[in-house]
Amino acid sequence: MSDETIQSIALKMVSSKKGILAADESTSTIKKRFDSINTESTEESRLAYREMLFSTPGIEEYISGVILFDETLRQRTKDGISIPELLSRKGILPGIKVDQGTEAMDESAIEKYTKGLDGLDERLKEYYLLGARFAKWRAVYTITDNLPSEKCMLRNANDLAEYAYLCQQNGLVPIVEPEVLMDGKHDINKCYEVTKKVLKTVFNSLISREVVLDGMILKPNMILAGEEFSQTDEPNVVAEMTIKCFLESIPAAVPGIVFLSGGQTEVQACSNLNAMNDKGQKYPWELSYSFGRALQHSALHAWGGKVENISQAQEVFINRAKLTSLARYGKYTLDMDK
Repeated sequence: MSDETIQSIALKMVSSKKGILAADESTSTIKKRFDSINTESTEESRLAYREMLFSTPGIEEYISGVILFDETLRQRTKDGISIPELLSRKGILPGIKVDQGTEAMDESAIEKYTKGLDGLDERLKEYYLLGARFAKWRAVYTITDNLPSEKCMLRNANDLAEYAYLCQQNGLVPIVEPEVLMDGKHDINKCYEVTKKVLKTVFNSLISREVVLDGMILKPNMILAGEEFSQTDEPNVVAEMTIKCFLESIPAAVPGIVFLSGGQTEVQACSNLNAMNDKGQKYPWELSYSFGRALQHSALHAWGGKVENISQAQEVFINRAKLTSLARYGKYTLDMDK
């Protein structure tokens, strides 16, 4: 792998027809997912589920990389192959979530900063040796009448930049994930305004920290109204607002944007991604996906924690991955989901 550069890895992450599977749920998050299918969350059951996803025949056609949780990166399959090796054999890049969750900022119970910078350099060195070739760090922003605050935006931007810089020093491509949350009653215009401000603050920090922009990937939210707002905007409106926001705030040097699905259903996430790509326009960056729930939800329920359901669940998973890949080129239709 010595001839690989962060630039070549970044391009591979957003290569044609492919996107990234986010399978980096924390232990508490995956427990909630498993509770929904009446399955106990243990180290063995988590491995069984993820091995089922990663060993699905043909996923390498639609998945370029997988974001793993620390536990998963260190696990081995029932055949004794390490998870990074299982993925690498399919030509899929192993990645790793390196942030350690969020903490309330000093005077606010609402605003959060992300933990994990302590000891990060050493962890990145180990993750590289374990096979990871990219990493992910998520910062979150809540919209209210007077939030996010400048302090929250600046703190998270500076931490994202420090993380990204350390990744690149260790040969890992950073996925920079500033997520403006869907929680709230705000309309789509408010989301647009806040996201634009957040992105500009993030890129100012990245550039100040001398992060190499063509050796990183951005994982932002789509521009969406809050989930408590009175209406859901049509995909063409989401697409128009999102592209406008990005053209005004994301440098052309960034090779790719991989959307988070952030509370959307599989169908919503696909429809919105499709609308961004169905006019056939060329943008400075690849517009792809890094979905968690919007790639896994149906497969998880088809699996239901049972060995006898593995092949059926894999069929469901490959179908979802294929539909999401089609949305990258504006070739997805709602009929395909019936």
